[in-house]
Amino acid sequence: MLHKRTITELRTGLQKGEFSAEELTLYYLERIEGNARELNAYITVTADIAMEQARRSDRDRGKGVAGPLSGIPIAYKDIFCTEGVRTSAGSLMLDKFIAPYSATVVEKLSGAGAVMLGKTNMDEFAMGSSNENSHYGHVLNPWDKERVPGGSSGGSAAAVAAGLCAAATGTDTGGSIRQPASFCGVTGIKPTYGRISRWGIIAYASSLDQAGPITRTAEDAALMLQVMAGHDAKDSTSIATEVPDYTRTLGDSIKGQRIGLCREYFEEGLDGATEKIIMEAVAVLESLGAIISEVTLPNTRHAIPAYYIIAPAECSANLSRYDGVRYGYRCENPTDLQDLYKRSRSEALGEEVKQRILVGTFVLSAGYYDAYYRKAQQVRRLIKNDFVEAFKEVDILLSPTAPAPAFRIGEKSGDQIAMYLQDIYTIASNLAGLPAISIPAGMNGQLPTGLQLIGNYLDEARLLNVAHQFQLQTNWHRLSPPEGGP
Repeated sequence: MLHKRTITELRTGLQKGEFSAEELTLYYLERIEGNARELNAYITVTADIAMEQARRSDRDRGKGVAGPLSGIPIAYKDIFCTEGVRTSAGSLMLDKFIAPYSATVVEKLSGAGAVMLGKTNMDEFAMGSSNENSHYGHVLNPWDKERVPGGSSGGSAAAVAAGLCAAATGTDTGGSIRQPASFCGVTGIKPTYGRISRWGIIAYASSLDQAGPITRTAEDAALMLQVMAGHDAKDSTSIATEVPDYTRTLGDSIKGQRIGLCREYFEEGLDGATEKIIMEAVAVLESLGAIISEVTLPNTRHAIPAYYIIAPAECSANLSRYDGVRYGYRCENPTDLQDLYKRSRSEALGEEVKQRILVGTFVLSAGYYDAYYRKAQQVRRLIKNDFVEAFKEVDILLSPTAPAPAFRIGEKSGDQIAMYLQDIYTIASNLAGLPAISIPAGMNGQLPTGLQLIGNYLDEARLLNVAHQFQLQTNWHRLSPPEGGP
């Protein structure tokens, strides 16, 4: 049952010689062969590359030069460029795109010895809350295959939950690491904007996108984040601040930590069973000495409308490069340049992506820029100011990750508002650029439920400490979907 071990436990097994990296990688590849097609969690499996990297890891370990993640089999969301491997962003537009270079995150993890099993499925260009928008079909939730795994990093979350990799990377623009982590019963952290380089990550909304790890535990997340974080001269938004040792403070007591419950996150729209689970988690933290109080974020109710103006505006600019001329999908037999542009984009982009491009182009157009885009940016500042004021009173904010557990495939497809509301508790931290983590906090029937912790800028170590201490007192992160699924 190696797939139920954490990264920490797998590292120990490799160090003790219980198994080799080659044996461990082969074990995961066999699991992928038996389960990945059923869940549709992977777009591309890189078995040959994985075995080569595993053998190199074994050689390095034999020489005494193993990296911090040496021999650990991981997967990359298919939005991270990987040299020589298809990088599709879940879209027909890039179905045949072979990346000529690797993203900084990929280079860092490879340099630490991690083994790449493959590229995981995702909502097209990271646009979605359910993983129903991929060109390669739905990803299924391993806890219940009639339900979604969340999006857009649903393939990564499903793969970690089902034991098809030890950890995976994701990206979070409005909750796309944390919401699928909640739906799949795993741990996912979105660090402070700029903490991890975006270079080599296919852009959706550049002022919001942030990479992060999806793992089984907070301790594993600390190990992954330690490698992934850091300044990158190739990314102008990258923060030039030293990366602390995230594992060093995991064992610290959380006695005296001030945790604020945001009043607005516990109002209408929150599932009753989910609220009960979150309040039971609060009691656990309180028993560890945390000081619980209530805070208010009055402008958080404007987060979704502001986000769905800002993000589409940025996506309309970022996706304008996919025109059928330089790379990506190209329509057959275009009659002229205009026909080439129109048909290439209309044929290769999905409905959700096209809708967001249209909205973004509209709000940036003459006569509407001030009424919509500028106003949304002003609201964004108000949301950020709310957080700044709240962190004068507390160290961490606590909330549900999502208003309810994973919903059924197709259940919200016809109701865009209901779909967008799935990110109601996660979007505000993206608009403010704050770090946030989702950890398993309980079971709502047969479905996992996530607890979200939001921290101050560059305070990931505190989030990981509190999350780890919670996980030492509970076993929710140890639960796995039933083999074969319900």
